[in-house]
Amino acid sequence: MNKKIILPQKVDYIITTLQKRGFEAYAVGGCVRDSILGRSPKDWDITTSAMPKEAKTLFEKTFDTGIEHGTITVLLGGEGFEVTTYRIDGKYEDNRHPKEVIFTRSLKEDLLRRDFTINAMAYNENSGLVDIFGGVEDLEKGIIRCVGDASERFGEDALRILRGIRFAAQLGFIIDKETQEGMKELAPTLKYISAERIQAELVKMLVSDRPELLRNAYELGVTKQFLPEFDCLMKTEQETPHHMYNVGEHTLHALQHVRADKLLRLTMLLHDMGKPALKTVDETGRAHFKKHAFESERISKNILKRLKFDNDTLHKVSRLVLYHDYRMPAAAKNVRRAMNKIGEDLFPYYMEVRRADVMAQSMYKREEKLKNLDEIESIYQKIAAAGQCVSLKDLAVTGSDLIQAGMKPGKEIGDKLKELLELVIEEPEQNTKEKLLEQLQQ
Repeated sequence: MNKKIILPQKVDYIITTLQKRGFEAYAVGGCVRDSILGRSPKDWDITTSAMPKEAKTLFEKTFDTGIEHGTITVLLGGEGFEVTTYRIDGKYEDNRHPKEVIFTRSLKEDLLRRDFTINAMAYNENSGLVDIFGGVEDLEKGIIRCVGDASERFGEDALRILRGIRFAAQLGFIIDKETQEGMKELAPTLKYISAERIQAELVKMLVSDRPELLRNAYELGVTKQFLPEFDCLMKTEQETPHHMYNVGEHTLHALQHVRADKLLRLTMLLHDMGKPALKTVDETGRAHFKKHAFESERISKNILKRLKFDNDTLHKVSRLVLYHDYRMPAAAKNVRRAMNKIGEDLFPYYMEVRRADVMAQSMYKREEKLKNLDEIESIYQKIAAAGQCVSLKDLAVTGSDLIQAGMKPGKEIGDKLKELLELVIEEPEQNTKEKLLEQLQQ
């Protein structure tokens, strides 16, 4: 691993400016970790022995980001860099924020308060890499390990529990045993963390290369705190030839079979949430989950609202959840009708959702299911290429055209337009103004 880090010019300028005035200064945290891993850091954070007011006097443009916690932002050429004074956090009272922070001149004391060893390294050109807690060794071994006592670190900030699992998912690392024990012990304190913070960590985990690490979160009692519905999935068996996993494991496999897109991964996480409540078993011992898509839609809306997702995400994901099991014979009119029902914008997503769902099922009739999806995909491409009408916006007549043709304004106009759209979905060649007005006369 590369312990020689190339600092961006502006970062080096901030560090050397502070050093010239007799202060210590280092790049710190995630940017150091990512550089050692050969990744491009998104942000560069700087830590310094200079007090906030001292640091502010050295740069032309700064603003107070969180000056009471020691952080200012230095602006260089329109780019902002956070510069934070070495600090020791006081007592944590809400499992998230320290009641007070004490500024210190010691880098070691500052690094001691950080969450994981891989995030507790600092670097500058003069001193090279400062790695007091074995961060490089843990990077080499692929381990997420707390700085010092795990229970203390998670007791300070419960969000670190989710961050640890998320880092493991993003980096492909395993979580150290003591760190896992600390997560398990303090999982209940996640209830003190805001929904917005939990949402952000959950999405990062879901769109990582290893979304199935949600299984670890379940085993450690973490999902129970903010997604208890997932725990129900992990306890619901599927006694049917179409499935080889319980609902939770099927969900985890479905997540792995869909690309790392926020809407798609959320849909696969939520698509079968209705199954536990609707499970029935017939006299042959076979399980059924009739109309589970409707219940899954209802539950997914509740979850997305609870985790404070925006309305656009809520609308799109719950719609995809509702139609995740919508099946059809591969015929053009069926595909046009599905595009109309699901929405032209969401139809390509629906296809990806269906495919991921099938890939996470058993081998029973899999080839047949995939062949059907391939045929639907091919028909969809032809419909889209031909620009065939599947919604009112592409209908060759408008309400005004119908009024001009003699219809009275009112509810009947909307009904007639829907009727004409139905005709066009069946027979695309009918979508001309002339033919549709002819239908009107009839």
